[in-house]
Amino acid sequence: MQSLKTLGLVVLVTVAFQAFAAEESKTLFNGKDLAGWHQDVPKLDNKPDAPGPFIVRGGMLVSLGRPGGHLITDEVYENYRLEVEYRFAGKPGNCGVLVHASTPRALYEMFPKSIEVQMHHENAGDFWCIAQDIQVPDMEKRRGPKAEWGVDGDKQRRILNLTDGSEKKPGEWNRMVIECLGNEIKVWVNDDLVNYGFGCEASKGQIALQAEGSEVEFKKLLLTPITEFSPEKKAE
Repeated sequence: MQSLKTLGLVVLVTVAFQAFAAEESKTLFNGKDLAGWHQDVPKLDNKPDAPGPFIVRGGMLVSLGRPGGHLITDEVYENYRLEVEYRFAGKPGNCGVLVHASTPRALYEMFPKSIEVQMHHENAGDFWCIAQDIQVPDMEKRRGPKAEWGVDGDKQRRILNLTDGSEKKPGEWNRMVIECLGNEIKVWVNDDLVNYGFGCEASKGQIALQAEGSEVEFKKLLLTPITEFSPEKKAE
């Protein structure tokens, strides 16, 4: 009888833990509409009824690429893991996930103040500094001469990622994991650790997706609160 009670307790604890874990994770895309997001597309400022570059198709969130702009969460987030599954629907090109986003149109009257995690084909995982800065351990090697660093359009804003060949072939699904904890950011692409930054000028903000020339399909945008980073080899 005691063993049955113990087994029952173990089952209850396991179920409770699984339910707690499920409650903590939050999908940012419900598969039906763009609830929880808003679009910021400068070319549509005077055309409020015109269709934007972000749609839902076949249960996926799709960035059509044009006109250029951003799909931005209504909520602000901090200390989280964001799992993104994406693929280029046609010819691969440019797109990105922006974290710690705040002031809209802070750069080129288009890009919100943020750190961009690049999704550009063959450059996934690069950091781009948009009106705010971040550091990496080997800055001059990956960003160029210090005198050229900056966060506006005339400065070197790009910080190269750590790997080559982490992306899947065009048309195949990629899994990008972005972990933001305090003022640090880690990025994995298909389980390869591709970037790590620290000293970010912001530790929270909105999350944004880009429309930047190429059509991209997203089938997963899952956010989970974290208190520590995943192991460096991969993010589970």
